[in-house]
Parts: sequence; C-alpha cells; structure tokens
Amino acid sequence: MHVRETTSLVSKKDLSLLLARADLFAKVRNFFLQRKVLEVDCPALSLTAPIDPHIDVIKVCVSDKIGYLHTSPEYRMKRLLSYGIKDIYQLSHVFRDHEFGRWHNPEFTMLEWYRIDWSLEQIIRETLDLLQMALGALPMHTYTYREAFTQATNIDCDTCDVQELLACLKAHEMHISDTNWDRDSLIQLVMSSMVEPSLDPNYLTVITDFPKEQAALAKTRLVDQKLVAYRFEVYYKTVEIANGYQELTDPQENKLRIEKANQTRILMGKEALPIDEKFIQDLKKLPSCCGVALGFDRLLALKHGLNNLKPILPFSWNET
Repeated sequence: MHVRETTSLVSKKDLSLLLARADLFAKVRNFFLQRKVLEVDCPALSLTAPIDPHIDVIKVCVSDKIGYLHTSPEYRMKRLLSYGIKDIYQLSHVFRDHEFGRWHNPEFTMLEWYRIDWSLEQIIRETLDLLQMALGALPMHTYTYREAFTQATNIDCDTCDVQELLACLKAHEMHISDTNWDRDSLIQLVMSSMVEPSLDPNYLTVITDFPKEQAALAKTRLVDQKLVAYRFEVYYKTVEIANGYQELTDPQENKLRIEKANQTRILMGKEALPIDEKFIQDLKKLPSCCGVALGFDRLLALKHGLNNLKPILPFSWNET
C-alpha cells in the first residue's frame, strides 16, 4: 500500500522535468567548478533575517526563541567573505511569506554568488554566460532603467512627478485608489506592470543603473551627473531571473540603509525586524565584491517553455 501511494504521488509529476532539475543543478555546479568558485552551505535558520520593505520573512519558534528562515543567504555569505574566503556560491532553499503566484512560491531555490574585486560589468557578463549555458545562445539587449522606462511609457522617470505616473497608470486602466503611494513606489509599480511586460520576450534583457532609491545594499555612482544605483537585473520572456549589485561595503552606510528599510516597513504597516549586528560588525572587513541572486526555479521553468513554477517543483506549496 505504501509503495502504491508513493508511485501515485510521483506519477502526478512529469518525471522528465524532475530529471531536468537534477541535470541543471549539476550543470550549475560544474559551471562554478570550472571557474574555481567554491560552493558554501550557510544555514537557512538564524536569529535575524535580511531586512527589505517588500520581502516578508517567515518566523519559527526554536525552544524559547524566535528564529527566521532566510529570504536570501546574503548576510551569511558576506560574513564568510569578510573572513577571507574567496569567490563563493550557494544553491539553497529560501523562504518568503505571502509569495504565491505563477512565478512565486513561499519556498524556492536561489542561486547566489559573489566575486571578489570584480566590476559590475564582469559579473553581468558571467551572469549572461551562465544563462546561455542553461538556455542556449540567445540575443541580448542592454538598457538603462531610464531608457527602458521611457521606451515603454514615454515618461522620463528621472523628472516625472506623481501626477504623471498616476495618469500613465490610469491610461492603462490601472486605477490607484490609495493616495498614500509615493513617487518611488509608483515608479516601481509602472516598472513591474508596464515596462517589464513590454520587454522583448525573445531576448535576454539587462537593465542597469536603477534609481538611487532602489539601491538597497548596492553602491551608487554618478552617471551624467546623476546618482544611480550600481546594480542590474536580467529578464527573459519578460520575467526577472537575476539581480546583481556592486556591493556596498561601508558598514555604517549599510546600517543606515537597513534602519531606513525598517522605518519603511513600519510606514507600510509591517513590523520592524531585528538588525543583525554581527553582520554589520563583519562588514568592516568585507572586500570589494559583486553579488548576484538568481531564481533557479524560474530559470528551469523558462528553459522548458513553462509559464509557471508548479511543474518543475517536486511539490509546490499546495501539493505538500
């Protein structure tokens, strides 16, 4: 009876996709092995979690303490870099509350890696190499955030005001009833709802030079006398699959940005999260580096021409 039940469950999945999943794991590991990048295995459970206004953590009770399942291995990996380890990557399950949808699951697999003393341009090239290893040879476009925004909306995101953004959304039948939206939030909404869907689905598209308000823990730089976030994202079939930073190394600036993220969470009606003081302390020795986070499940689904994650997960949330 037990054997028949197990067989029945497995038969509901396309086994070829589960085999393809294992194959892509092997290819990713070989990609980094050939490039002498070390695999690490930082814990998923900790006393603190990366703080982001738009990403919600999952709490767990451990004896008499509250712990958090990581939303990314970023903090632990950067601490390892500060201890003197060289180029590293991690393939790990990460966890995010309220993440449901075609391209979301509360537990998913992330590939994250860091390169010491690399420029952002170098790691963009490596990211594209990895994606083409998985997807095959594809044409590529590169735009700045401003270029992509203007091309899709005829609005300059550097100079537009709230009323222009609201009018743009209304013209595309998106009516915002909440008057508390600020300019940056509206820019991000237009980007996700109008700009990203307009990208050529047959190309790997790289978007660079994000607004400084979206820097998170990336450095900023001057471009045409304007401060922008030194980061990039890569899209395929209009889906974001990778996000990379020239990492901010200054511990005090990191702490200020994390504190600001917590303040934003409070304004959004969310709770502030505990700041990882060990992380801040270890940043004093963080070398110059670039990092990328890549959605492994999204990559696999897109490779197989799927429009959602469910077929390539052994079990999605609703199947567990």
